[in-house]
Amino acid sequence: MAENTKGVLIVLSGPSGVGKGTVCKELLARNPQVKLSVSATTRAPRPGEVEGISYFFKTKEEFKRMIDAGEFLEYMDVFGMNYYGTPRAYVEEQLALGNDILLEIDVKGAMNVKRIAPEAVLVFIAPPSMETLKARLVGRGTETEEAIARRTAEAAAEMQLLPKYDYMVVNDVLTDAVNEVETILAAERLRVDRCKDLAKFCKEA
Repeated sequence: MAENTKGVLIVLSGPSGVGKGTVCKELLARNPQVKLSVSATTRAPRPGEVEGISYFFKTKEEFKRMIDAGEFLEYMDVFGMNYYGTPRAYVEEQLALGNDILLEIDVKGAMNVKRIAPEAVLVFIAPPSMETLKARLVGRGTETEEAIARRTAEAAAEMQLLPKYDYMVVNDVLTDAVNEVETILAAERLRVDRCKDLAKFCKEA
């Protein structure tokens, strides 16, 4: 990335079982300039977790104050027990430093991010087919038949939001999927509107 280029906020989401977590893991391993966003949470730290690296640990009162102040790109209340969210300040700070920030979140969260940060690049990780997705869920061996039916129905509903995304990557062969996400990142880094010194270049021209 050029020294005077702002980082890319890239959001990856898609149905359960599509392999988006594996795509993210491989993308991070291959691209050291891509950083996984650090989320805030109200749950207690687990052994080995480090403040500011694993999570930003908050009390429920602190988290709710941040919600009221509009300090999250997206957040969710998990079963009424704990909150999780993406702090705007951390993301904006990293982007200003030229780092690309990766968010792996659900479709609803992606829509919230796009509303608050229109410059975010939304990538939908899709299965080769719904039959393939169902086969992957069955192959996990951890889901009941009812759960698989529910997840398949949820996936079909999520696919309806595809037109709201900037890109779609079909995760059939993992290496190909990661290559395509890297191509998206490479193109986005070259966008003129990401150049922080645009006026300088225009003047020199």
